[in-house]
Amino acid sequence: MNTASDARFWDRSSRKYAASAVSDQAGYERTLDRTRALLDPACRVLELGCGTGTTALQLAGGVQSYLATDISAEMIAIANDKHVANPLAGLTFRTATAETITSGADRFDAVLGFNYLHLVRDLPGTLRSIHALLDANGLFISKTPCVGEMNPLIRLALPVMRAVGKAPYAGIFRMVELTAFISEAGFDILASEIHATSRNDSRPYIVARKR
Repeated sequence: MNTASDARFWDRSSRKYAASAVSDQAGYERTLDRTRALLDPACRVLELGCGTGTTALQLAGGVQSYLATDISAEMIAIANDKHVANPLAGLTFRTATAETITSGADRFDAVLGFNYLHLVRDLPGTLRSIHALLDANGLFISKTPCVGEMNPLIRLALPVMRAVGKAPYAGIFRMVELTAFISEAGFDILASEIHATSRNDSRPYIVARKR
């Protein structure tokens, strides 16, 4: 299993993913509002793991430029269809990952990764790539399931589900481990919050600044 197989999984899942509803709309709105407050009209933003573009279409209107990326070409195709129906200046969708953007002139004031970090295969390496993509004092804003803090049955089921093509790769780490990885990659943690309606959630919303 590798990143190519990850892309194929999300390509196959793209239509079902696009049709699914947000499981916690109020929590999602809190995340959007908090993120808007951290961005300003001059920001150049990169979103990693944008899926079918729902969050990008919510946030792109308030910044200078917004590049939304995903490993799945099918996800990006759906996102582009949405963008045609709701055009926003400065918003671009591209099939890419943090690692494939690091070379060249692309630098950003903020990088967003929502429901993303647990899906990457080399978390320290991906965080180093994100650090390289940011301008000085740039923000990395993430909201990530910490599978290591979830029901143990989920952790046991994941390898079986992956083996039969019913689940993607998912890294297993706890919140304290995630914040340590982010810090070790060259970031200062500014905030760690829970936005879920139930407040009993293992998806910390973390705001970090590049050192």
